[in-house]
Amino acid sequence: MRPRNFEKEQAIKTIALEIITNEGLENLTMQKLAKAAGISPRTIYIKYADKEDLLVKLFVDEVLGEYEQAVLKDFSVEMDFATGIRKLWWNSFRYLQQNRPGFALLQYSKTTPLLNKAFHERNIRQGDHFQAIHQFYERHAAAGRIPTLPMDVYRAMTAAPMESLLYEYFDHIGREEQIITDQVVADCCEMVIKGLLK
Repeated sequence: MRPRNFEKEQAIKTIALEIITNEGLENLTMQKLAKAAGISPRTIYIKYADKEDLLVKLFVDEVLGEYEQAVLKDFSVEMDFATGIRKLWWNSFRYLQQNRPGFALLQYSKTTPLLNKAFHERNIRQGDHFQAIHQFYERHAAAGRIPTLPMDVYRAMTAAPMESLLYEYFDHIGREEQIITDQVVADCCEMVIKGLLK
């Protein structure tokens, strides 16, 4: 019985991510998900309280670890500041560019209190994920290369511009011209680096 339940749960998650990719997060409903998975909505509600609960668990279980691994690929705490920021930007941009559901869930996770609740229930504390990035900023702040700021501020100053570029990238996929080129991303990254360095 357990393997069948596990397969159903994986199918629900996989199909939910497919709907988010193809139709957008706003078009994911429990009824649509149940129909696509060939199960009753009641089966989904046994595992998930509601759509928000499903989305938060999708982010924590299906995206967070994979995203962290992708962002930190070939990154080192010992990198000089500019090289480290470039590596983090490109790793993050490429992962999210190729993983639209992950990007949608990442954005969603910032606007719902349920993510904090999920982190609390699983004892996930700030710094449990992306610890190398925290150490990277702390090292450069201690050396006086960048201002000493809270970690959430560093994240806002470096990640938010890149995520805004991704919004534009996805928005222009169906248009005649893609304005978010690699050169645009690189130029914006350099502006962020210059803005932070003392």
